Amino acid sequence: MKKIALVVTTICATALTYISCSSDNEIANQTDTTAVGASITIDAANEMDVNTGLSVTNSSGTSKPAGAVCATITVSGSSYPKVYTVDYGTAGCVDNQLTRKGKLKLTLSGPVTTTGSKLTIERIDYSINGIKLEGTIEYTNTTTVATVPQYTRKVTNGKFTDLLGRVYTNSGSYTVKQTAGVDTPLVLEDNIYEMTEGTHTVTTDKGATLTLTVQKALVKKYSCQYISKGELKIEGGFLKGVIDYGNNDCDSKYTYTHETGVSYNLQM
Repeated sequence: MKKIALVVTTICATALTYISCSSDNEIANQTDTTAVGASITIDAANEMDVNTGLSVTNSSGTSKPAGAVCATITVSGSSYPKVYTVDYGTAGCVDNQLTRKGKLKLTLSGPVTTTGSKLTIERIDYSINGIKLEGTIEYTNTTTVATVPQYTRKVTNGKFTDLLGRVYTNSGSYTVKQTAGVDTPLVLEDNIYEMTEGTHTVTTDKGATLTLTVQKALVKKYSCQYISKGELKIEGGFLKGVIDYGNNDCDSKYTYTHETGVSYNLQM
């Protein structure tokens, strides 16, 4: 798998710069622009941690699950609710070229395939490649039709601190449907999910807010680190346009098209 480049692009390097970096009015634009990179990276990290949570709680115990190969895993409780602790250590450990530090606390209320069950992911002194991630992810089974498993992914008290020390708070909720791999519940690698609706909000330490709303269903393959298809509508400050994740390729590339029609090819 390719590693996620968890680096938020600075304003002078980003293709979203509309005016010179020396402009006195650039601060507002910088805030909006860096929030785009932060939001995309936050979504990627959230997906990664959900995948780790699903893999750990679905593991038979015969081998280390994906996303936790170098971690120490402990389980509390022989019946539900079960609490799993995924400890990457204070010095960190490397898995798929990603250095994780700290802990993920996973609380599973019941089998994740059962309607109503909830997987809660809490981050404790946790970072990926030096970027600090805080907050709680709730992944709840809301299935009403057995052949189409459905989940909500809700983020509360999200906080993202980048390598330059910039802080972004975030929250939001997505509806996720499983469109492949339903017939093999114990195998995660063939799962494909679609985020059919939802909104994610990111606020910078300068007070600027960016809102991203699903415009076309986002396709996420469990075997890929990245969303491979779909569109997000983006609104905030001077930014108003669409993020397009491409044609279902498993890569880190995406395109931002401003409302004026001007497009920029970007990469996480």
